[in-house]
Amino acid sequence: MESKTPRVSEMALVMQPPDANSNGFVHGGSIMKLVDTIAGVAAMRHAQSRVVTAQVDSLSFLAPVHIGDVVTLEAVVTQAWHTSMEVKVVVHREDPLRAERTLTTTAYLTMVAVDQDGHTVAVPPLVPATDRERQRQAEAEVRREERIHLRERLGA
Repeated sequence: MESKTPRVSEMALVMQPPDANSNGFVHGGSIMKLVDTIAGVAAMRHAQSRVVTAQVDSLSFLAPVHIGDVVTLEAVVTQAWHTSMEVKVVVHREDPLRAERTLTTTAYLTMVAVDQDGHTVAVPPLVPATDRERQRQAEAEVRREERIHLRERLGA
């Protein structure tokens, strides 16, 4: 299986009234769905197969998003193991009238490659090309060890 370098997947959309509460703040669940969607796109592009979300390690809301904001999501595979991948997602909001851009959300998800029957399949190794990509890969290994350690401590 041929290795791949990290590739950023992006998506942007305007937040609409159905995405928000009566005060005009976009629901966290709406952002979470978008995060899961773009993480899936990045993972599918890397694995060249179907993927499922196995775990959301962290999802931090740093600033609110409002109706009418343009939301931009970027996702990149930070590490690939045998059948799973860690994907980092960052979300920004932009007020298109003021050209103000703010980081609103960060997340790390574990995605697993599967075949049409839902059985796991191998994914290509990830080979970083830059120092930043190597750093993200090393950090992903630390988070993976923490996930494994926590699972063992909880007896899961």
